[in-house]
Order: sequence, then structure tokens, then C-alpha cells
Amino acid sequence: MGYLYRPKLRNGKPARIWWVKYYVNGRPIRESTGTEKESQARRFLKLLEGAVATGAPIPSRLDRILYDELAKDLCLHYETTGRRHLDEVKHRLAHLDKFFRGGRATDVGPTQVTTYVAQRQGQGVSNRTINIKLALLKRMFRLAHENGKLLRVPRIKMLKEASPRKGFFERDQDEAVRRHLPEDLQVAIAIAYTFGWRVRSEVLTLRRHQVDLKAGTLRLDPGTTKTGEGRVIYLTPEVRGLLTQQLDRVDRVAKQLGRVIPWVFPHLTDRFQGQRIKSFRKAWQTACRKAGVPWMLLHDFRRTAVRNLVNAGVPERVAMKMTDHKTRSVFDRYHIVSPADLKDAARRLTVTF
Repeated sequence: MGYLYRPKLRNGKPARIWWVKYYVNGRPIRESTGTEKESQARRFLKLLEGAVATGAPIPSRLDRILYDELAKDLCLHYETTGRRHLDEVKHRLAHLDKFFRGGRATDVGPTQVTTYVAQRQGQGVSNRTINIKLALLKRMFRLAHENGKLLRVPRIKMLKEASPRKGFFERDQDEAVRRHLPEDLQVAIAIAYTFGWRVRSEVLTLRRHQVDLKAGTLRLDPGTTKTGEGRVIYLTPEVRGLLTQQLDRVDRVAKQLGRVIPWVFPHLTDRFQGQRIKSFRKAWQTACRKAGVPWMLLHDFRRTAVRNLVNAGVPERVAMKMTDHKTRSVFDRYHIVSPADLKDAARRLTVTF
């Protein structure tokens, strides 16, 4: 058994930092806990005693553990559990790393988090985006606490977020934007508008084997989506026809290049010909400006699809499966009534009465 104590200073007063004494193979070990709080020091002693009893590695002094080690543990956690895409985690950690890297984990608290938040807000980052990073930071510290690397989880308050964005694509707006895009991108937009799929991670990443024109289906394999769940949707006649034309275009380019192109949306011209399109931000912005809707975002297609599916009478459970909304709360965040819906309600009331 071990015990806690505070060594005497030269002036005879006890030190502020608690120390522990414990035994390994009968040999006494004295070590600083690095904390002034008795409750935290006692927890550290229990961790040490548990490690000695089970033969596990002796935990290092907790005030020596850096944020970097906890970030590495978090990545390993998601890599082994598969609960979240590792690339997504690393992308979000990159913003936290710039601020917290090299610092002691025990130094992270409300003051330091507030400084981080102020810095990000000063860069024009929305509270919603900051909250996503803070949630990851909280998960990191909870995991560290579970692993015995922290005696406490710092209190991290989430920010008040703005009301959900209410951007919708009405049919005429969608058609206007499409007219200013190349034919292949028009097909990608049609999929997003109809089914609410994420353009960059789900539409542009489509491979030929995921399209079955004979059966009239599009398939996303498990592990390739944001939620990790696969899904299959049945194509509308319009989207089916557009995909048929798109695959014909890809076949012509593949024949010209003399090699197989696995992608549904490759570059059909220029020096990247045959390679997958990863983004078309400039083309999108130009098309929206020419169509008279420069404020619209690609992500607005998800809200639009949710609204259209529900208004068409598709059961919400089915609509959530098609758009890959795992929780009802997130689905409701997207299912926002548009001004056009309100005008239609007034028209119906006028006809009724």
C-alpha cells in the first residue's frame, strides 16, 4: 500500500504539491503527483497501485503529459474502433494542434479554451464550426481520463450557435445553375438535388461499380460515408438518363486514353483528364453568380432534398436513410420550412376558404 504526503520545506512548512510513496517489488518509490489537490493526488496513487498490482506499466507523472500525446491517443482510438473517419479527425485536429500543440494537458482549462475560442472567432470562424472542434477536444480529454492520463476532465463550455441556415434550391434556381455548369457537373448536381447526397465525399467519389443502370440503383459501400453506413437508392428516370449519358462520356475518354477509368466523375479534358474530380468550387461560384444566386452553397442541396422528400410524402424514416441522417435531431435541423412552402400553404388556404 502507498500513501500521500507533502514534504517539508526549509522553513518547516509543507510543500503545496502532493507526493506519493508506493512499493514496487518491495522497493519504496517516491514521486511527485504534480498537483496541489489532494483528491487528484489520491486518484493518481490509486492508478499507481493498480498498475503495480496488475503488472501494467507505471503511469508517468500526469503533469508531464502533453496535449500531443492525448491527440495521438485519440487518433489511435478512432483508427482501431472505426467510429469516425480518421482523415476527418485529423483535419479537425489540425486546427486544435496549432493552438494547443506542445502544451501540458493539465494546463488546458476554461481560460485556455476561452483564448482559443476568441482567436478562432477573430478569424471569422462560426460558433458552429468552433463547437465541432471543442466537441473533439472534450472527447480527447474524456478518453485520457478513462486511460488514467488525466485526473480530471476540464470543463469545456459549448458556444451558442446561430439558427440553422435556411438556404433552399427551388426548381427554377437549380435549373438556372445547372445551365452554367459543364454536362458532367450537371449530373453530379442532379444527384445532390434529388437525393441530398454530400457532393464532395459521396457524389464525386462514385466509382463505376456503384452504378447499376440495369437495376436502376446507386450504392454507397459501408465505411465510405460520414456515418459509416452503406446505402442504396433507386434512381429517378431523370437521374438515370443523366447517368447513362455521363458514363457514355467517360467511356469515350477511356477509349481515347487507352485505359480504364474507374470514376463516374473524372476530368474529361485538360491535363488531369481521367483523374477524379475532387472539387469544382470556382465553377460552382461562377455558375451561381451567372444564375443570380451567388449566395447558394452546395450543402444547400441536403436541406432541399430533405424538404422535397418530406413534401412528396416520403416517410421520414425512409428520407433519413436516403440522405444519411443518422439522428432525428440532425434531420429536423435540415427539415426547415422554406418561404415557397409558406406561400403554397397560403394558396391552399385561399382555395379552401
